Amino acid sequence: MNEETPIPESTTQGKQRHGCLTAYLVVMIIANAAVAVMYLIGKEGIKQALPQMEDWVFPVLIGVGIFNLVCAIALFRWKKWGFWGFVASSCLMLVINLSIGLGIGQSIGGLVGVAVLYGVLQIGNEDKGWPQLD
Repeated sequence: MNEETPIPESTTQGKQRHGCLTAYLVVMIIANAAVAVMYLIGKEGIKQALPQMEDWVFPVLIGVGIFNLVCAIALFRWKKWGFWGFVASSCLMLVINLSIGLGIGQSIGGLVGVAVLYGVLQIGNEDKGWPQLD
């Protein structure tokens, strides 16, 4: 009566995430949550540092921070749309940053982040992240 039912091979071999990818996703989750909160509670300090920033930018930046948090969690759950969400939000942020007067160097930071994310998704052999995304 103590016979164990064999578990099919497909369920014993779960998806494996490379340690660098795990660390990068955790940092992205923390950073994007912090950015959303920073824009939510630090509006006055930011307005003093960047007086040219218009009020409409803050809700957009809070929304983008929350969207990026959702995308990072999606990637953590093996969803490819999370990556494409980061691509879209980085392009939006490039336009916003340029429109509020930031320099091109500061403005392309998000695009560099997407390139790093893509690179981290390519690290590994059997535990390479990109081919495992659904």
